Amino acid sequence: MSWANTYIELLNSGKDVEFRPKGNSMVGKVNSADKCTVIPTSKVGLLKVGDIVLCKVKGKQYLHLIKAISGDMYQIGNNRGGINGWVTINSIYGVCIKVEK
Repeated sequence: MSWANTYIELLNSGKDVEFRPKGNSMVGKVNSADKCTVIPTSKVGLLKVGDIVLCKVKGKQYLHLIKAISGDMYQIGNNRGGINGWVTINSIYGVCIKVEK
C-alpha cells in the first residue's frame, strides 16, 4: 500500500482530507510535515499551472505541482525543477488549498 491510498479513496468519495507529507521535493511551497488540506478535483474549477495536486504518475503517488498543461494532459513536477511526467485528469485526485506549519 502506498502512502496516499487512503487519502485518494476519501477524495474519490468526495471528502476533503488533511495530512502531513514527508520529504523535501516541495520545499518552499510545502515543507516536510506541513499540514496540507486537499479537496477533491471535482470541487475545483479548471486546474492551472502552479496548482499543488495529489496525483499518480507512472504508478507513484505525489503531492506535486502542475508544471504545464497541453490539451487534456498535465505535466507534474516538484518545486526543485524535477519533472515526474504527463498525466490526464483521471490521475489527479485532489488539489491542495491550504498549507500550515
